[in-house]
Amino acid sequence: MREAYNVYMNALCISCPERRTPSPHPAYQAAVAVGAMADAVRRALTEDRAEDDITTRWAVPDGTRAHARVVARQDGVIAGTAIPAEVYRQLGSDVVVTEHVQDGDRVHTGQDLLTLAGPAQEIITGERTALNFLQRMSGIATAAAAFAEAVTGLPVRILDTRKTAPGLRALDKGAVAAGGVRNHRLDLAAMVLLKENHIAAAGGVSAAIAAVHACNTRGVAVEVEVESTAQAIEALHSGVEWIMLDNMPIEDMRHIVTLRGSEGPRLEASGSITLDTVRDVAETGVDAISVGAITHSAPAFDLSLLLTPTAPADDGHPARFG
Repeated sequence: MREAYNVYMNALCISCPERRTPSPHPAYQAAVAVGAMADAVRRALTEDRAEDDITTRWAVPDGTRAHARVVARQDGVIAGTAIPAEVYRQLGSDVVVTEHVQDGDRVHTGQDLLTLAGPAQEIITGERTALNFLQRMSGIATAAAAFAEAVTGLPVRILDTRKTAPGLRALDKGAVAAGGVRNHRLDLAAMVLLKENHIAAAGGVSAAIAAVHACNTRGVAVEVEVESTAQAIEALHSGVEWIMLDNMPIEDMRHIVTLRGSEGPRLEASGSITLDTVRDVAETGVDAISVGAITHSAPAFDLSLLLTPTAPADDGHPARFG
């Protein structure tokens, strides 16, 4: 797992491009992503006790076959399109899943996203697991796209954070990327990020940075979070690659950008930034804006699975699940 995380981070982390190692082969990146997806699906099916779906087994006649459509109920950006096929693969069924969209595609209300064909029992048993992933990931992708669009035309990067669902970080960050936002740290070993509690425990900004520099034989990027102009000025002369301006007023951010000049550390704004405020923050001249809400508060994307039995009975009326 650690190797997978490191590969993922090398490919996506923007924290210090001049120190970033070359991206690994795309096929290896894909293998890492598939592994994370398979593990997440396995855990979800176990949690749902999919092997003992008594409602479906008792209510739906054996041998009934069906077609089904996954339909968007809102406009947005889709992510997680490979998940349903993995769900049915792990269920051991012969359900055939056809994807009509790809991750990152913009979709519209009423659009068919995927179609399924096979045993009705298996389609229904896997339906909730497949939709749960699609709804979460597409909700994140849609939220990410909204933030990216809000700063169109400005030289700033929107970043995600580690505020992801426990156990689903790789999928959450994949959804972020599908929405057009850059991934930041994947885990605690990806880079150094000194936050307020590190600084308090170390004895101050300069002391924390000095301690890290003394141990940093890996040459990883170092970022420090500051909460005041005074702390920012201290950090500007400390040899870090990034400074995070946490919950700072707009005017203070502008002032620090001016103090930094063209040769200083990169500046990242963070803290309770919304769609209503993100462009004002971007116009201060910071290099990046991190938004935890993209992953921790994105509304689930609205979609449905509509099933029509094809054999042995076909009454022509779709049933709705989800």
